[in-house]
Amino acid sequence: MKIAIFGLGYVGLPLACLSAKRGHEVIGVDINEKVVELINNGISHIKDHFLEEEIKKVNIEATTDGVTAVKNSDIIMICVPTPVDKNHRPNLDALTNVVRTVSKGLKKGSLVIVESTIAPYTCREIVKPILEESGLKAEKDFYLVHCPERIDPGNKKWPLEKLPRVIGGLSDNGRKKAVEFYKGIIDAEINELSSIEAAEAVKIVENTFRDVNIAFVNELAQCFDKLGIDIIEVIRGAATKPFAFMPHYPGCGVGGHCISVDPYYLIEGARSKGFDHKFLRLAREINSGMPEFTVKKIIEALNEVGKSVKGTKISILGLAYKPNVDDIRESPSLIIIEKLKQLGADLEIYDPYILAQSTVKTLEDALKSECLVIATAHKEFLEISHEELKKNGIKVVVDGRNCLDKEKIKSLGIVYKGIGR
Repeated sequence: MKIAIFGLGYVGLPLACLSAKRGHEVIGVDINEKVVELINNGISHIKDHFLEEEIKKVNIEATTDGVTAVKNSDIIMICVPTPVDKNHRPNLDALTNVVRTVSKGLKKGSLVIVESTIAPYTCREIVKPILEESGLKAEKDFYLVHCPERIDPGNKKWPLEKLPRVIGGLSDNGRKKAVEFYKGIIDAEINELSSIEAAEAVKIVENTFRDVNIAFVNELAQCFDKLGIDIIEVIRGAATKPFAFMPHYPGCGVGGHCISVDPYYLIEGARSKGFDHKFLRLAREINSGMPEFTVKKIIEALNEVGKSVKGTKISILGLAYKPNVDDIRESPSLIIIEKLKQLGADLEIYDPYILAQSTVKTLEDALKSECLVIATAHKEFLEISHEELKKNGIKVVVDGRNCLDKEKIKSLGIVYKGIGR
């Protein structure tokens, strides 16, 4: 089949590679000309070992001409970002712009699949009317379905083709066409839902579940910090129960384009229908406050060695929102850095995956500091020897990911502060 994939980022590019690998003719569409150029030269603009190798093996044509791509395709897949603005209101500009482009090239018999994360009723109330500006009628002349994206960058255990998917459509016919397509590219279960709204709700519920549980342990971390209890020890103990408990872990903040964003789609979508999600708003408030809590731990730790943040050389290890990727979307590290700058810290920043935004280019240089802050649990940081910390004269370690050996660091006379430890 001929497939046009709009948005060649963390969702669209792996999907394009997989579709091409399974024998489909793929046209990738992106507004970024540099991205288009790189992909046409067989180069991944995303730092990911799998993508960097896979893109060399498949044939993907990339273009900025979306209308022509739609005219030449049987299936149109939309994988563009759906962020929130500074007031946490859903921003659907990228989505609606792409849908307008699709409507200009839409032809009879086309299947339009939205993978972008959206609130319930977005497809029916926003996407469908724009597509029908083409003069074609949904479920008569073309089909519209939603299959919420599921991808975890850097996760080798769960590659895209192994992830179960859920699909809902405006009609049974459209849903069945989409199921047939996905069966041809993934080796996992496909769940058919009764409505497109149910499918839209699935991704938001998945990520809101995680956000709420992380907020729970983040609040526990702040409580146990006062009580002098190590929360990691408690979670490990609770996790020995073989049923009814699922371990989540606290940290210096929640980032990425899913957990820190998706709950707002449900919060705002429900608000528009007359319901107030008090619980979800509170979870977002707790998790959004963790970077500031981490800065307070930095201040406390430096005070223990007779120093203030102002003028102290502090190294931030990690810009990415999660380990071993180059994705900084909604990263709590950025907030921590900004707050420390406001307090007058002498900052160094190092992320081996994001050297362009690092102030030093090696871990060795980053360790020449008085205070070390772990903001991302990259594998390189987990391998730092404790003797190296001592040798560099580091007086304070603030472990924002609870990934280092607390007791060994403390045994060297270095002040250690974790999140709830």
